[in-house]
Amino acid sequence: MPIEYLPILFFAIAVFYSSVGFGGGSSYLAILSLVLTDFFEIRSTALLLNVCVVSIGTLIYLKNNIINFRSFWPFFVLSIPMAFLGASIKLAQEIFFLILGCALVLAGLFMILKFLKPKLESYEFSSSKKIMLGGGIGLLSGISGIGGGIFLSPVLNLLGWQNPRIIASLASVFILVNSIAGLIGLGMAGTFVIDQSLILKLALAVILGGSLGSYLSSRKINLKFLGFLTAILVFYVGLRLILLNAFQVKI
Repeated sequence: MPIEYLPILFFAIAVFYSSVGFGGGSSYLAILSLVLTDFFEIRSTALLLNVCVVSIGTLIYLKNNIINFRSFWPFFVLSIPMAFLGASIKLAQEIFFLILGCALVLAGLFMILKFLKPKLESYEFSSSKKIMLGGGIGLLSGISGIGGGIFLSPVLNLLGWQNPRIIASLASVFILVNSIAGLIGLGMAGTFVIDQSLILKLALAVILGGSLGSYLSSRKINLKFLGFLTAILVFYVGLRLILLNAFQVKI
């Protein structure tokens, strides 16, 4: 894929992800793994783009008084330090791509389940359950470069915690704080690598896409079909990374 097409593609990805409270890290990583070879750059770029997109959504949720920090804070207790720790770990390239491949396969499956799961009665979790769930997803987000909302949101939907709008607002904040923690971890580990020319183009694309997606979300426009296509893409790239790095099989 020509790298010149990335801003257009990332704009479209940001439109969908921001409309459901996500940053798009899983798809950014999936696409970047096809066009870039430096896995430090891949992870750094995806986390930066996450911050660009979910900052917009978080501000909108704050403005509309949807974010409830009294209910949300336990999710962040372990997720932030674990995201920092995960990003600080220096992995061999093959190991990183295997972990990323597994994370993308899971993300694709979770996205599909999110759309297929019927609406259930919502109920509250204990603080300890929120802390442990947040910590586990935070660690995975730091290692892989995914903000974590792509895992947290479907899991909470499947378990019946709160309504989808509350979950989307939590996912937005969760991705923001964990992506920032991950970037700090990369910087401390000396593995923060970006192409300034490329990141500026991609950041502009996802900011515009994120703004449009947040607007479409407020208008309750259904982007489910685009979501299914994105889930299939994420699953395919994850499977491709696993087969390529574990078995040297190309698909």
